[in-house]
Amino acid sequence: MQEFDHSALISTVLWSAFALAVLFGAIARQTQFCTMGAIADVVNMGDWTRVRMWALAVAVATAGFNTMVGLGWVQAGNSFYASPRLLWLSALVGGAMFGFGMVLASGCGSKSLIRVGGGNLKSLVVVIVMGVAGFATLKGLTAVLRVRSVDRVALALPTGQDLPSLIAWRTGHAVPSVAWALGLAVAALLVAWVLRRPEGRRAEVWLGGVGIGGVIVALWWVSGRLGYLAEDPNTLQPAFLATSSHRMEALSLAAPVAYALDWLLYFSDSNTGLTTGIVGVAGLVVGSAAVALATRSFRWEGFGSVEDTANHLVGALLMGVGGVTALGCTVGQGLSGLSTLSLGSVLAVAAIVAGAWAALRYQAWRLDRMDPD
Repeated sequence: MQEFDHSALISTVLWSAFALAVLFGAIARQTQFCTMGAIADVVNMGDWTRVRMWALAVAVATAGFNTMVGLGWVQAGNSFYASPRLLWLSALVGGAMFGFGMVLASGCGSKSLIRVGGGNLKSLVVVIVMGVAGFATLKGLTAVLRVRSVDRVALALPTGQDLPSLIAWRTGHAVPSVAWALGLAVAALLVAWVLRRPEGRRAEVWLGGVGIGGVIVALWWVSGRLGYLAEDPNTLQPAFLATSSHRMEALSLAAPVAYALDWLLYFSDSNTGLTTGIVGVAGLVVGSAAVALATRSFRWEGFGSVEDTANHLVGALLMGVGGVTALGCTVGQGLSGLSTLSLGSVLAVAAIVAGAWAALRYQAWRLDRMDPD
């Protein structure tokens, strides 16, 4: 009976994660939610609409996650975002690589999967190359280079690197109380900034921001509450079911894309099983495809030139290596990680933005050189 219940719970966790990822893909496609696109809008046109959508998503995710911490449902320390070992150099270097790469590849990991759902074959190539590069950075040649270089540089903290834990350690207050107060305060400031301009009050901004942020909160609940066993019947130890890290996870796409390829290639291996990350990758494609077909916007698209192909391949390579090195992408660190108020996530996101800005300026410079006028 225990084995049956254990398997049934794993199935429930996986189906829940898949359904939420489908919802994420559908909302993102419908509202054009995209971190890279938001940065490009600001740099190229001075349009902050999609940045406000992204900020609203962070606000909702932060408020929701830290409310659950305050209620005692989850703990940031049970995720890998709140480790006491702050890999600050890995976050900066990996984040910058990912940010530069996502511009060359015309979108981050989530946007690439969403475009795959819409028939974009360029993005399919990007996802495959990103997955291979990511897996090499998890367990292959670039993994050795990562461990022997940037991962050696770290700051050992007295507690988890999430701000509520650090403040609680410093002040002597209880972590749940600090998390609740700080999470709501940060969320309120972000919402106030979103509402400050007319573009922040648009329906699509609120659909994208509240919808995407709500999905992240729900995924934290699925992994950290529904999928948590105080005593796994197989190991007699506490366990978070169906996650690659064996810790609490929300949504991330750098490593999960790599694990998804691994699952496909070694499907017959009994040691290889589905995780919330893998079904999340599939869910984004399915959700996007559903909207694309419903709105008749599905169309096949391929590479336009050799240069276009090269840019996407290099971008995918940088995203795979950078995303794993930084412990996450624009979704993993930019939404899931930031919702825990992790210092490492703040550094990674800052580096991703800087890398994207540098790539956009590089593209503008290239266009200027090609234009004789």
